[in-house]
Amino acid sequence: MDLRVALIGYGTGGSVFHAPLISSVPGMRLAAVVTGNPERQRAVAERYPETTVLGSADRLWEVSGAYDLVVVATPNRQHVPLARTALTSGLPVVVDKPAAATAADARSLAALSAVRGLPVIPFHNRRWDGDYRTVLRLAGSGALGGVLRFESRFERWRPEVKAGWKESADPRDAGGILYDLGSHLIDQAIALFGRPDRVYAEIDTRRRGAAAPDDAFVALEHRGGTRSHLWMSATAAQLGPRFRVLGDRAAYTVNGMDGQEDALRAGLTPRDPGYGIAPPESYGLVGTPGDDRPEPTAPGAYHEFYAAVARTLRGEAPPPVTLTDAIAGLEVIEAAVRSAGEGTVVSTRPE
Repeated sequence: MDLRVALIGYGTGGSVFHAPLISSVPGMRLAAVVTGNPERQRAVAERYPETTVLGSADRLWEVSGAYDLVVVATPNRQHVPLARTALTSGLPVVVDKPAAATAADARSLAALSAVRGLPVIPFHNRRWDGDYRTVLRLAGSGALGGVLRFESRFERWRPEVKAGWKESADPRDAGGILYDLGSHLIDQAIALFGRPDRVYAEIDTRRRGAAAPDDAFVALEHRGGTRSHLWMSATAAQLGPRFRVLGDRAAYTVNGMDGQEDALRAGLTPRDPGYGIAPPESYGLVGTPGDDRPEPTAPGAYHEFYAAVARTLRGEAPPPVTLTDAIAGLEVIEAAVRSAGEGTVVSTRPE
């Protein structure tokens, strides 16, 4: 029997990412979407005519036994309250990033998850970017030798502030570039090289009229000696490399962004031919000066996140991302905020 999924929220996260990915995974069914917005209700009915549309989350909890999984794709301040209600209603949860506004809130959610015996799985889909999967392959195979420095960028040119909760300075909204793009960059670095021992950050609010940070640099010192340098910005008039990974044997550099988000925004899904496949002209380079070669980019595969979630719910495999992972990322974000505020390097080693 298909796993019946109820999706809460049908903004960009719900409509562009979660709904099409869930619908693309064999053995999963988008059974319900919760949205009180009439325009979005019509959009759900048009694209997913067999999906039930619910006007509020309260209606979902009234019939919680009709579903096998809840996906929370709402503004950040609602992540923990909705996830907690799902757990107390007997339902496992996928929660969009950041899983919580604070590490303490995430730890509280993890405690409830353990008590209820139900998983809470953070949606860190960028682990399935094709270029990141290529870095993972190269670093794991030894093709680069020991990685000395990992440079990673999510940069955009968005000089005008667009009103919305992501631009909020209220800590409960977890707005700003560090919680938005930084959540991905930090998660990728930790997944590759482990939790850092030390964190240094520069965090700025550059655009006229902006209230939340829109330009940041975060440096991580990992226990094995690798340093991660992470840039995230809405104010980059020219973009740097997406990844530059410097090893003691060779390096890998790639430009441009993984194409899955653009494909999903255009209405494509992982079921469409060519989804997630990078063209040869976008391949990165591996090697040393004067001796490098194109490196084919691994296929992007966001849908693999939900395929892995399905295996977890069937008891076949552990979660693809854990709340422990999310807590580690939030602790780094909080250390970065402290570092930027104090102008110091912050130790994250356990006392």
